[in-house]
Amino acid sequence: MAATFETGAATHTGKVRSLNEDRFLARPQAGLWAVADGMGGHEGGEIASAALMTALETIGAPASAPDLLARLEDRVLRANRQLREMSRARGGVLGTTLAALLVFDRDQACVWSGDSRIYRVRDGSIAQLTRDHSEAQEMVDLGLLTADEARVWPRRNVITRAIGVSDEPELEIHQGRVAPGDIFVLCSDGLTAHVADEEILAHVAGAPPQVACDDLIALTLERGASDNVTVVAVRCMPGPRAGG
Repeated sequence: MAATFETGAATHTGKVRSLNEDRFLARPQAGLWAVADGMGGHEGGEIASAALMTALETIGAPASAPDLLARLEDRVLRANRQLREMSRARGGVLGTTLAALLVFDRDQACVWSGDSRIYRVRDGSIAQLTRDHSEAQEMVDLGLLTADEARVWPRRNVITRAIGVSDEPELEIHQGRVAPGDIFVLCSDGLTAHVADEEILAHVAGAPPQVACDDLIALTLERGASDNVTVVAVRCMPGPRAGG
């Protein structure tokens, strides 16, 4: 049977930045949720993330899982083209991360570029389904940094992929199946800079999605919120398809 969804979402500018360059999208009726983080240090990060979310908003109800993935890829290509044209006109770089969750019936796909993340909570455990496209992650993969060292490495915010920075966007895709009760968490790096995976698990496993998102934002603010922070939580349950 098709899944039904309970969704929560929250975003905050944080305590250091003056502008929120994060954007999120929640479209349960299309089986689509997404987070975008405009690239800090580049001109118009909020323009880039908003342009990408605006493109994704045009995705309607899909006919199949491959159809949903194809629609997402098409909209990302359109947004990338638009951002490249805007960059040339402005003489700067407009870029944004993307972390998108797609669900059709029991099929699930994570599509991402950059260091915004998607986690899955299942049977009391949390797993990171995405892998950061960042210099820090590359250093960890090479054995030059531990995961703990990477969290405080001076270049931890330097990403190696993003939408809008090259003529062809580089997307990575992870596909799987949804189990009843799965909870997916999408977030910008403003959350994971301050909150550990096990803390994310503790908040989302024991509360409704909206409460969990609000509490995770509050925890990030308590710890200094050095960046914009965005959290989207999606609880999947079996049942007739619905847009709740």
